[in-house]
Amino acid sequence: MVAGNYRKTEDLPQVIPVFPLDGALLLPGGALPLQIFEPRYLNMIDDVMSGDRLIGMVQTRPGGERTRPRLARVGCAGRITSYSETGDGRYLITLTGICRFEVGEELPTPTPYRQVRADYGLFAEDLKEDPDEVEFERAPFLTLLRRYLDQRGLGIEWEAVNVAPAPALINSLSMLLPFDPAEKQALLEAPGLDERRAALSTLLEIDAGLWSDDDDDEPPSLQ
Repeated sequence: MVAGNYRKTEDLPQVIPVFPLDGALLLPGGALPLQIFEPRYLNMIDDVMSGDRLIGMVQTRPGGERTRPRLARVGCAGRITSYSETGDGRYLITLTGICRFEVGEELPTPTPYRQVRADYGLFAEDLKEDPDEVEFERAPFLTLLRRYLDQRGLGIEWEAVNVAPAPALINSLSMLLPFDPAEKQALLEAPGLDERRAALSTLLEIDAGLWSDDDDDEPPSLQ
């Protein structure tokens, strides 16, 4: 996991700019490429590039104004680790996930982008450079993954999947697979890797159509 110079939550800034973007999931250690073109977020990138390069990725929830929706309860702080400009004024960046946070008070600021107080207290384990290995039976999980991908007509590099360490596999699939925003949020808020793996397996079962109205048993739940 890439935590940069951040060894404990106290090292992280307590106020961070946020980029609300539904469907985009950033997890600690993961890499999220983004194309920035909206003026207020171009402004945000300009500002953070002269500082600690940290941005909070967060989804929205129902309520609020169309141009200022309510923010989800939990987001993930990421550091810009790749940056380039295009000829038409867009920025191409990569965010590397550092630590999740609870979204606190939104601050009144003169900036066109939003800033919040970030509480990292629940997620100190995200800063561990060597997360505990998650042991699980790969064969049933990969069978489930194959059914899900076949159902959606998606491909994957199976050689890489077969050799990837469990944390990298679970987090990469959570970020990359096309789940809806609420499902992405459930994966983000899973306390640890084992819980995220269980939630991911449940989503693969549901989205692969392995559960239907005709099933006698109740479908698995994310709760």
